[in-house]
Amino acid sequence: MKVELGVLASRIRLEEKMLVKRARKREDVNLTIVDPREFRWSESDLRHLDVLLDREISQSRAYHIMELLSSTGITLVNDFQTVQLCGDKAFTSVQLKKHGVPTPDFRVAFDRESALRAIEDIGYPAVLKPVDGSWGRMVSKIDNRESAEATLEHKSQLDSHFHSIYYVQDFVETGNKDIRAFVLDQDVIGAAYRESDHWITNAARGGESRAYPLTDELEDIVQATSEVFGGGALAVDLLESERGLLINEVNCSMEFKESMKVIDRDIAAELLDYTVEQVKVSEEVTQDRCLA
Repeated sequence: MKVELGVLASRIRLEEKMLVKRARKREDVNLTIVDPREFRWSESDLRHLDVLLDREISQSRAYHIMELLSSTGITLVNDFQTVQLCGDKAFTSVQLKKHGVPTPDFRVAFDRESALRAIEDIGYPAVLKPVDGSWGRMVSKIDNRESAEATLEHKSQLDSHFHSIYYVQDFVETGNKDIRAFVLDQDVIGAAYRESDHWITNAARGGESRAYPLTDELEDIVQATSEVFGGGALAVDLLESERGLLINEVNCSMEFKESMKVIDRDIAAELLDYTVEQVKVSEEVTQDRCLA
């Protein structure tokens, strides 16, 4: 019997093209592309699906759709709680700190004056980020009080309510590089340095990859992070520091077009395998509950 697989995506990037190509070659999968721009909620809209893989670039769309589908019986990769925690940097940091996973020092404020105090409490340089968003957008390095005041004034004029939440993080000097690791539940499938001429190293900002070894330290901290977030398919961004590896951010819809160049394992194929396998896992959990 074929697995009815949905891929939630409004933009078909390289990663989605690879996933679609591999899915269409499988005899055990029927593929449906679910465009959230055409999605209208009712419990019957997607009832034919066994599993839905979130590849949506809009965090708010993914967040709401996964919540709407959370009680339909469709297996979700990733589920609503994971999308919620990963989609807000403050939530991410709080969970990491709560569970003792090393992460940069941070503060959260809700007013310009308290945000300025939070920055000075962290100390210069500090990093100011929106709590949502990706690709290094609207991320600022704050080197002094004048820079802090100007940046906070700018943010106060922005429309989105997310910009009235001030997330401040300690700046960790890494030599313009960080590490992106990929994990499926507890299986760390690879990692890569991301390096750039700029301190922001995202691939969307020109960061390039080179191989990073799967050390015990890296596997341990990435597996601990996955456990905090309830498992799933995650891209985990790490920083090298004097304290050892620190978790910087956790991404619930992994982007891998740059990292895959230097990772031996086929990330797209393994993500697809994992997603299909979750249908069986969900069925086994349901059976166990019924027997109990």
